[in-house]
Amino acid sequence: MRFLFLLGSSRRGGNTELLARRAADALPASVEQRWLRLDEHPLAPFADIRHAGDGRYPEPTGNEALLLAETLAATDLVIASPLYWYNVSAATKLYLDHWAGWLRIPGTDFRDRMRGRTLWAVSAISDEESAKADPLVASLRLSAEYLGMRWGGSLLGYANRPGDVLRDATALRAAATFFNQPALGDRLAHKPLPVASLRA
Repeated sequence: MRFLFLLGSSRRGGNTELLARRAADALPASVEQRWLRLDEHPLAPFADIRHAGDGRYPEPTGNEALLLAETLAATDLVIASPLYWYNVSAATKLYLDHWAGWLRIPGTDFRDRMRGRTLWAVSAISDEESAKADPLVASLRLSAEYLGMRWGGSLLGYANRPGDVLRDATALRAAATFFNQPALGDRLAHKPLPVASLRA
């Protein structure tokens, strides 16, 4: 199993990252972890060319090629984004926008290869009413559903100033068991993911 943690904050060691790392600490040693900061791998603005010419997207290069390869190499994707204007950060949203292009790169078979993987969400919010994060959670859950992915769930913590999330006892307790769910246990016992053809 390979977890890809995508950090969507522009702040190093921010509350969302602290919470994600606390949850990751509880993963078994056998689970590979890869951490990427989206602001260190900036993407070009997404261009919608679905209705131009044949609607196909070119093979990506640079940071886009790296993010596509890392995404496809992961069994589990963890979107770790602070709540910005009731949704994911701009860098996170841009990454997700590029999924629309990856669906249309000849030979990539992005939809088939993502099916059966698991998407998780981690976020720190500066409001004690967790429902304020509902749009962020819904956006990611529906994105997973669209691609036939499993939805792992969301881990939310309260934080306003740097380090605040480490004082949120409820969030820290949830982090300790967030990835320790029956579905994960089954997969660690080598129950296979649904088989997806890598080529049509």
